[in-house]
Amino acid sequence: MTTSSDRNGFWEQRCVCVTGGAGFLGSYVVGKLEARGAGEIFIPHIEDYDLVQKGSILQMLEDAKPDIVIHLAANVGGIGANRAHPAEFFYDNLMMGVQLIHESWKAGVEKFVAIGTVCAYPKFTPVPFREEDLWNGYPEETNAPYGLAKKMMLVQSQAYRQQYGFNSIFLIPVNLYGPRDNFNLETSHVIPALIRKCIDAQETGEPTIDVWGDGSPTREFLYVEDAAEAILLATEHYQLSDPVNLGSSQEISIHDLVELIANLTGFEGDLVWDTTKPNGQPRRALDTSKAKDLFGFEAQMPLQEGLRRTVDWYRSHRVQIKEMSRQA
Repeated sequence: MTTSSDRNGFWEQRCVCVTGGAGFLGSYVVGKLEARGAGEIFIPHIEDYDLVQKGSILQMLEDAKPDIVIHLAANVGGIGANRAHPAEFFYDNLMMGVQLIHESWKAGVEKFVAIGTVCAYPKFTPVPFREEDLWNGYPEETNAPYGLAKKMMLVQSQAYRQQYGFNSIFLIPVNLYGPRDNFNLETSHVIPALIRKCIDAQETGEPTIDVWGDGSPTREFLYVEDAAEAILLATEHYQLSDPVNLGSSQEISIHDLVELIANLTGFEGDLVWDTTKPNGQPRRALDTSKAKDLFGFEAQMPLQEGLRRTVDWYRSHRVQIKEMSRQA
């Protein structure tokens, strides 16, 4: 594995365009790029570049002139958001990915890093999920439009490598969590939603919180800083278009996750399971051996410690988050 100085040598002469660089995962990727001494980091903000539109993509590539594109931008949310906006999630993510890869190839970008989603796996994939099983069935219905739109970047990456020799890679992270996550209950994923519900209930004296489903599904979660490190290691060392899983190799049931978060937040009320709401995919856990073998990535953050840090961050920022939610 390379040393820190070797890594800096890789990045210091390159301009890196990080779509979604102002977002949750993007902020950690940018921080690690800065620590590695990246020569230039270009962050396209949505106010200036609507990456669903070809014209904005062309303008971004002209303005940035990137050597490397790390494509993190996505229209994404939890089960509720996926059910409410399936068409938007499909169209926006498909158009961003397809056009951005194509125009990056045309512009002579040296390397393209595409970030997929665990939602692309078939609903009943054998656990742990292996990359070879990615095409063996249709995704879980509530996530399918989003998952399939992101999955098309894998097809495109492989096709463009085969025909044009374009150096693009495709990474599949599990659900991410950590400080700076999205705590808006309308669009958030399970961990920030549960943390907010527990802490808000404590503040208001509510005796119960509602939880979707029956608690039986399992999930795997990756701390956001670990995910950022994995992405940069892959950018530095991985040169193929075969998909690679990014995860923590720790599977936990939603029931146990809720109890753990309740304990960490100090919520002592009752948990009310709303079984009229969907469970989502029955089980999710990844085989992460390829990431270790191909570019040396292993997750470092234990789930309980990562959750504790996320809880602490929300407590210290909840007033600002609630104000932002009201303004939205």
